[in-house]
Amino acid sequence: MRKIIALLAAALLAAGCGAAETGDTRQTIRLLVFGAPEELQAYRTLVDAYAKASSGAEVQLVEASDREDLITRLSTSIAGGSPPDVFLMNYRFYGQFAAKNAVEPLDDRLAKSTVVKLTDLYPQATEAFRWQGRQLCLPQNVSSLAVYYNRTIFQKFGVAVPKPGWTWNDLIATATAMTRNASGAIVRGTESEGGGARVAVYGLGVEPTLIRIAPLVWSAGGQIVDDEGKPTRFTFDASPARDVLRDFVALRLAYGVVPTDEEVEAENDESRFSNGRLAMLLSSRRVTTTFRTVKDFEWDVAPMPMYGKQQAGILHSDAYCITSGSKAKNAAWRFLEYAIGAEGQRIVAATGRTVPSNMEVSKSPAFLDPAQPPRNAQVFLDAVPTIRRVPTISTWPEIEDAAGGILENALYRGDKLDDVIRQLDEQTRPIFARGIAP
Repeated sequence: MRKIIALLAAALLAAGCGAAETGDTRQTIRLLVFGAPEELQAYRTLVDAYAKASSGAEVQLVEASDREDLITRLSTSIAGGSPPDVFLMNYRFYGQFAAKNAVEPLDDRLAKSTVVKLTDLYPQATEAFRWQGRQLCLPQNVSSLAVYYNRTIFQKFGVAVPKPGWTWNDLIATATAMTRNASGAIVRGTESEGGGARVAVYGLGVEPTLIRIAPLVWSAGGQIVDDEGKPTRFTFDASPARDVLRDFVALRLAYGVVPTDEEVEAENDESRFSNGRLAMLLSSRRVTTTFRTVKDFEWDVAPMPMYGKQQAGILHSDAYCITSGSKAKNAAWRFLEYAIGAEGQRIVAATGRTVPSNMEVSKSPAFLDPAQPPRNAQVFLDAVPTIRRVPTISTWPEIEDAAGGILENALYRGDKLDDVIRQLDEQTRPIFARGIAP
C-alpha cells in the first residue's frame, strides 16, 4: 500500500511540475548577455517589446561585464544547478557547453513552430550552431568583418575612401596615408615607433587575433588549421598562411600604421575611432550601436580587403541558447520565437546591433535604413556568401586565448616569425588534442 501511495504521489508531483511548465505563460525567465552599454540597451529594448507583445511575460536581463565574465557566470551557474534559462553566445564559444550537454536541442520545437523556420534564416549562421546533428541554438545575427572608416577625416586629408575590390596593399597604402601628426603631415614607418605626440591620427586599428587573420588567409586560398572539421594543429608554418601572418605582424613595427601596445592599453581602438583619432577600424557589426552616438564626424563601412584573389569573410554570429537545466524551457522557447521571429529581428536591427539572421528582415529598411549610419550597410549583406567560420571544437576558446598572447607579442614586440609559429604550435597542440568536435 505504501508503495502504491508513493507511486501516486510521484505521479502527481510530476504532473504538477508539467502543468507549471506548460501552463504559466507569465513565468519569468532569465537571459544572460554581455556587451557595451549601447548593446545592452538594444537587448533591453527587445525585452520590453516582448513583455508588451506577450501581455506581460517577463524576461530578467542578467548583464555580464564581458565575454569572460559571461562564460564564468554560465559555467558556475550550470555547475551549481541554477543556470539562466537563456544565454546569448558567439558560435566560437558555445562548443564547451554543447560538449557537456548543457544546451537544450531545439529540433522538436522548431518542427512545431509557426513563427520560426530555419529556412527563413541564413544557413551560414544556423549551421554554426549545429552540434552532432542537432540544432542547439538560434542565431540572432550573421555579421562579418568590415572596415569602419572616418569619412570626414578622409575628406580632410584628400585621401580616397576604401572601395569594393580593394587589396591588402591598398589597405597598407591607405593606412599609411592616413597616419598623421598634429600638423597633418604623414608619419611614416619607424617615425611612428614611439607613438605618443608624434602621431595624432593612426591609419588603422585591428586586434592581433586569429579571427582578424583568418579571413586574410582564406582570401589567399590558405587554411589556418589542418582539418576544419576535426583540427589538430595550426598551419601557419606553410604558405600562404605564413605570408599573411608575416605581413599582419608588420603593421606596427614595419609600417607604423597601428597604435602601440601602450596606446591601446590607454585607449582601445573603438574609443580611439569614436574620438576621431583612428581613420579605419576592422570590426564586426556590434560596434555600430556605439558609433551611432558619434556626432563629430561622418563614418561608413567598406568591405574587407582581399589579400589574395578572392573575397573572404569570417562569421560573427551570436545565438540564443536554452540551457538544458532550465526550469522554464517552454517560456524560454516563447521568448526565442519572438526574438528570432520577424518582429524581434526588426527591433534589434533598428538599434544597429545586428545584421539580422532573418533573410527577409536583413533586406528591409529595419537594417538598410539610409537615414542611419552606416549608409553602406549593404556591405554586410554582400559579404554573407563569402563568410566562413573557424572550428567550433569544445576547446576553441582556450586556443584563441593562447594564440592571442603570442600574436600580441608578435605585433607589438616584433618577435621573429619562426618563433611565433613555433610558439603557436607548441602551446596549442595539446589544447587541440583535448577538443571535442561537433
